[in-house]
Amino acid sequence: MLSYQHLYHAGNLADVQKHAVLAWVLDYLTRKDKPLTYIETHAGRGVYDLGADEAVKTGEAAAGIALAEALFPADHPYRQRLEEARAAYGARAYPGSPLIAALGLREGDSLHLAELHPQEHAALSAVAKDWGAHVYKRDGFELALALTPPTPRRGLMLIDPSYEVKADYEAIPRHMANIHRKWNVGLLILWYPILKGGAHGPMLKALEAAFPTALRHEVRFPPVREGHRMEGSGLFIVNAPYGLDEELQALTSRFVRLSKTGPKP
Repeated sequence: MLSYQHLYHAGNLADVQKHAVLAWVLDYLTRKDKPLTYIETHAGRGVYDLGADEAVKTGEAAAGIALAEALFPADHPYRQRLEEARAAYGARAYPGSPLIAALGLREGDSLHLAELHPQEHAALSAVAKDWGAHVYKRDGFELALALTPPTPRRGLMLIDPSYEVKADYEAIPRHMANIHRKWNVGLLILWYPILKGGAHGPMLKALEAAFPTALRHEVRFPPVREGHRMEGSGLFIVNAPYGLDEELQALTSRFVRLSKTGPKP
């Protein structure tokens, strides 16, 4: 299925969690003077216009980044990436994870982005040509296996499917095990939605059995509108860097503060 377009959801609270962690991790990794590889399996279009009809229609950015940004200090890598994206693409721009990665990486690092959706791939290709990125119209998990172990071997992979297909929940533990088998030093970050009904539960049990030392972080928030099934967001992180557990605790605290001050459903 290729119907999912993230513009309807860009800048929501799930993005805040995912992108805040991604920006922090990349900032940590780039402190060491060694090159790294960034791979993303489901990249989207890279940059989003929060003033577009699609974004305004759902109200997810208004209930997400519009409220959450002030909870991050000015020197936090996420705040820095937000400001850099607006400076480059306009005041309404929101950076997807490919742009957060591009802004956080250095000359000599490698950036690989997979996106199958024709419109999203075209938009990503157009913008990413300025980033020195390798963009692929290819299944993200196939690309992940083809590229690993990458050169440079040190690096990070973001796995961020839309979960349009329920079979993704069953397949992801197998995909991650295969990737890890080929690239055992790779830092793997999996994003997953927390939906009413708990579809993610069996997937997490399988992942925790395969990766008992991985970090798991979840945040909860009310559905944005009536009928919206997402009530939280999660990250499963393999080979987490030093200090990330403390950063995740700080992120949890920010979401708790937001729940006390933000709009009620």
